[in-house]
Amino acid sequence: MGTFTAAAIIPAYEAISEDLGVSLQRVSYLTSLQIAILGGAPLFWKPLSHRFGRRPIFLLSLIFSCVCNIGCAKSPDYASMAACRALVSFFLCPAMAIGSAVVTETFFRRERARYMGIWTVMVTLGVPIGPFIFGFVAQRVGYRWIYWVLAITNACQFFLYIFFGPETRYIGAEVQSGGSPFKREYLSFGRIDPTPFRFSEFVHPLSLFTNIPVLLASVAYAMVFLFASVLNSVEVPQLLQSKFGLNAQQLGLQFLGLIIGSLLGEQLGGFMSDMWMNARARRIGHKPAPEYRLWLSYIGYLLTIAGSVVFLVCTEQATEGKWTVVPVVGTGIAAFGNQVITTVLTTYAVDTYPQDAGSIGVFINFVRSTWGFIGPFWYVNVLWLRVLID
Repeated sequence: MGTFTAAAIIPAYEAISEDLGVSLQRVSYLTSLQIAILGGAPLFWKPLSHRFGRRPIFLLSLIFSCVCNIGCAKSPDYASMAACRALVSFFLCPAMAIGSAVVTETFFRRERARYMGIWTVMVTLGVPIGPFIFGFVAQRVGYRWIYWVLAITNACQFFLYIFFGPETRYIGAEVQSGGSPFKREYLSFGRIDPTPFRFSEFVHPLSLFTNIPVLLASVAYAMVFLFASVLNSVEVPQLLQSKFGLNAQQLGLQFLGLIIGSLLGEQLGGFMSDMWMNARARRIGHKPAPEYRLWLSYIGYLLTIAGSVVFLVCTEQATEGKWTVVPVVGTGIAAFGNQVITTVLTTYAVDTYPQDAGSIGVFINFVRSTWGFIGPFWYVNVLWLRVLID
């Protein structure tokens, strides 16, 4: 829901611009603002989830996100909407902060790439599915209903998680409170780890800047994410909408390429990645090095480059006012490559340092979101410079 909420308003940029009296580029900052907070705020939530458990933090996150989305729906001006959007992203951060840790706590290592892939593909799909769905909402009932639908969704998630979201953090029988497993997993909301808080815990994920394998995987992934996901999402309304004269509903449909590409890419990055590693283990008779998984990432790099070139070049060369599917195909190719990179590099990073999987998830998200936040500030300038040169 973090990336889904951040990207939900993309097809309504023009409507928001007219309603609040601000430029289209300033409206795009409502998205990049959330990306930035989604990157930094998990540093706050991760230590809390260690002390109080994953389940209470998730429930707190959902109820406050619901309230803040209602605030967005009722905002009378740009400043108040930006403030409410910032609060929404802050309270949606726990999923970004501890998602990889929950996967690690729930599944065996032999299944890790498959289920880590499901988690990462949901994070990736949030970006295109949000605009795809809410393009219809913005066109039919107005852009403010985007926020109302998000609030309703958060409320539904809250009630579903009460009944179907057990606690996954286990800290040992000597520390864990007594009672039945059901009580510990569903009815315990107090502190489960009595260890005192230390300031170093809140900044600990940043210490992974000194872990070279994790750092290189994070930087490589962030660069791919910037061009294959953020650029292709943020620039679709600013390029395709003006080029082809699309309304909000038609604009949302342009995100189908990203959705299909991400789903197909996950098959290679997740399931095939596990098969790749298991086949190697059978061949050599022991567990292969985590780096062996990286061979699959080269496919992702090549497809990301090819897809981004197809999207931008074909958009530039397309006839004004005459829609063509080729740029959408380009975004799909890039999305395929992006998802392969996402799953392979995230799983590789966790495999190299499994004892701190939670911090790795926070660190990767921090690097990716920080770089993704910077992108929209220079995308427009670079693209307009190209137009002026021509």
